Amino acid sequence: MKGQALKGHLDLLLLSVLAEGANHGYAVIEQLRIRSSDVFDLPEGTVYPALNRLEKSGYLSSEWTVVQGRRRRIYELTRRGRRALRDQQQQWAEFSQAVGRVSGVMAWPTTA
Repeated sequence: MKGQALKGHLDLLLLSVLAEGANHGYAVIEQLRIRSSDVFDLPEGTVYPALNRLEKSGYLSSEWTVVQGRRRRIYELTRRGRRALRDQQQQWAEFSQAVGRVSGVMAWPTTA
């Protein structure tokens, strides 16, 4: 997906993946790719800075673990992150419905 089209929606996508449970960055990238049917095949250089930014904002917490001899940083939604996710989901629903109505993808509500 083109970077400009993704701009402004990356936080929602990352928080949504992590709402399913704590995970390390590469697994988040893989889940984005899988759940989007390869539309969101994002580079580490896009995802890791966003995860760090979300952690600094208080939406995520993280801790280092060792799995099969490899160090991994595991990210998890905080209570604040869950609230932010709900807010962003609501905003996305309103935005996407409005775009659908304007673009003709969705029917206008009828007035009787």
